[in-house]
Amino acid sequence: MKRGKRVATESTNTSGAGTKGNGRIIAYALIALAAVLFALAIADGYESLAIHPMDQFEVAPLFGGEEIHWYTPTNVTLWMGLSIAAIAALMVMGTKGRAVIPSRSQSMAELAYGFIRKMVEDVAGKDALPYFPYIFTAFLFILAANFLGLLPSSFTPTSHFAVTVILALTVFLSVTTIGFVKNGAGFLSLFWVSSAPLALRPVLAIIELISYFVRPVSHSVRLAGAMMAGHAVLKVFAGFAGAMGLASIAPILGVVAIYGLEVLVSAIQAYVFTILTCVYLKDALHPHH
Repeated sequence: MKRGKRVATESTNTSGAGTKGNGRIIAYALIALAAVLFALAIADGYESLAIHPMDQFEVAPLFGGEEIHWYTPTNVTLWMGLSIAAIAALMVMGTKGRAVIPSRSQSMAELAYGFIRKMVEDVAGKDALPYFPYIFTAFLFILAANFLGLLPSSFTPTSHFAVTVILALTVFLSVTTIGFVKNGAGFLSLFWVSSAPLALRPVLAIIELISYFVRPVSHSVRLAGAMMAGHAVLKVFAGFAGAMGLASIAPILGVVAIYGLEVLVSAIQAYVFTILTCVYLKDALHPHH
């Protein structure tokens, strides 16, 4: 009986090793094939290769012309409007029936609502729930804009600092106002680390003050930078795939992998922006260290 178990174990180990070996062989073969095809493409020349990854971020008027004024409808205006329309379709039309057994759209709306509400309550406390509607709206807008920006020939408003800076400044000014309204001069205790040694407190206060005013910069640059970088890489790989002909297998696989990563990044960036908003709100409501 023991001998039978030992034989079965050895056969299992052998088959596992064989599977790993076959996997390595396949991986090496694919890498070698991609390298050969890439070399053939280089030998053919790249006269048709014209990749301009930053052109997709250019703001352009919708109805022709070149001049852009504050009232000119642009591609940014269009895709921000489409983001708002998508949110309205999900949250208004999707939950219109309010069925006991929810539809897919109603389930998505309820899950998003419950997820953000719990985040606000867990991070900032129950006294932050009056500000939940704004936080939920910001989350949905960023999420919708990020996802719609992944559509072919679309535009991503959140890849522009003009959009993300306004979102971040709105959070910064609102949180600062709430902090002074709720706590008065006591809000300044946020910058005074009472648990630190007395000699270090003035230095730490200066550091805390600088980091506080840097918040809108990091809050906005993180979102816009992630969206811009991901879309630029996608455009580069897509340009290679379109120019390399038969050797486009490797770039196409790269586009698929990066696109899947961008879907994940789009959701994560909306989450990060929202949870940081909750953290800043917590500091405004409870400034004491």
